[in-house]
Amino acid sequence: MGNDTGLFFRVRENGAVVFRVDTENRQRRLELQQIAVVNIRNGNVKPQGDQFPTAAERNEIDAWIVARRKLLAARKIDDIKRAIDHLNETAQWVQSDATDEQIDAFTDELLMAMHDLRSVLVRKKSNILLKG
Repeated sequence: MGNDTGLFFRVRENGAVVFRVDTENRQRRLELQQIAVVNIRNGNVKPQGDQFPTAAERNEIDAWIVARRKLLAARKIDDIKRAIDHLNETAQWVQSDATDEQIDAFTDELLMAMHDLRSVLVRKKSNILLKG
């Protein structure tokens, strides 16, 4: 780590803006100095301006990328499990509480999305079985 407080990662959609945290200044206040922009998808780290991450900071950035990718993968699985719950809750709501007008408002769109998902799942599962 470059200093006692290390780096701060301002998360954004495709990665983060990386700041060096500076507390060693005359005013003893917290200062953030932008040093890089990280692209989580391809792992690119672009230095900003005349600021370049030190080797220790680069190691911290690389570790953050690995941890962030793991977190996002776990969230994706959680989102899928929630989608299953939502589908089950939707089926129960349609069966017990939905009005004809409510059902008519979303049926075509939902059936198309479910058909698309089923097609992709069947194709992927078939490929898995053929490999195994």
